[in-house]
Amino acid sequence: MRGAHRIIVQNKRIRYDFIIKRNITVIRGDSATGKTALVDMIRDYFENGSASAVELLCDKQCAVLEGRTWSGQLSEIKDSIVFIDEGNDFIMSDQFASVIQRTDNYYIIVTRESVPSLPYSVEEIYGIRSSGKYGTLKRVYNEFYHLYPPIVNKDVIEPELIITEDSNSGYQFFQKICENKGKITCISANGKSNIFACAVKIFDKQVLIIADGAAIGSEMEKLTKLTERYSNITLYLPESFEWLILKSGIIENRAIKPLLEHPEEWIESQEYFSWERFFTDQLIQNTKATYLRYTKKQLNSAYLQEKTAGKILSVMKGIEIRSE
Repeated sequence: MRGAHRIIVQNKRIRYDFIIKRNITVIRGDSATGKTALVDMIRDYFENGSASAVELLCDKQCAVLEGRTWSGQLSEIKDSIVFIDEGNDFIMSDQFASVIQRTDNYYIIVTRESVPSLPYSVEEIYGIRSSGKYGTLKRVYNEFYHLYPPIVNKDVIEPELIITEDSNSGYQFFQKICENKGKITCISANGKSNIFACAVKIFDKQVLIIADGAAIGSEMEKLTKLTERYSNITLYLPESFEWLILKSGIIENRAIKPLLEHPEEWIESQEYFSWERFFTDQLIQNTKATYLRYTKKQLNSAYLQEKTAGKILSVMKGIEIRSE
């Protein structure tokens, strides 16, 4: 499945109207926020159709996955939007993460907890609230909102220490940039689950955390609390390092712009479990047989040339990496 899909589901009391555009969407929140009501309505319509008194409008079939037989159920669900309510512990398992990578469905997971086994985007974590849009009507309109809205820095951030998510090309790029600048240190957390532990120990420097927004979702609760508590820590979460390079314009290919403007129209969920993988493949394909040939494990030194590196860094609005 690919593309953005609008889902409208309603009965006489409640209406939901939202759009999803990635293979994994997470809905979080406490009790009585309307999360379970949404899944109940989808289940009721799926099982009883129009007799359920639920109206469902979507260009894709919507289904509910639950219980011990989830694996068998999933084998019968194709090209659908699959809802999973909290209480189904299988969503936390490595087996579930492995199985859904091979499907062509989108998944909407309702949970109070993070799901560390899945690489989901910071942009696809939502809460639900009553908007009052219908005024005096009895039906309550429940709207989705980004639980972690885009980070906007009021002031220009000048980091003294950069923490990257892993030790691949992204780390190698920023490590070399920092080395060249002279006064900035760059370290790798060696995995997204280690970022918090690395950052929480540092109090005397302005810290910039750079991680793949396309897959950092499970760590956002901890990282958000970290930045709220410590004013010296800032998050920068592009889709991925490869996305930064594609966005910089150093690769002359007109086909790249539409990919970046509406990735959901190009990314097949069964082929790319995370958008980060898609951007990596695009960068590799668009630079092979050129001086900018890209590999994820070892950074091509061409990306460190002053003009090229400058264009990549210019994508990072509100962040300035200065020399001594």
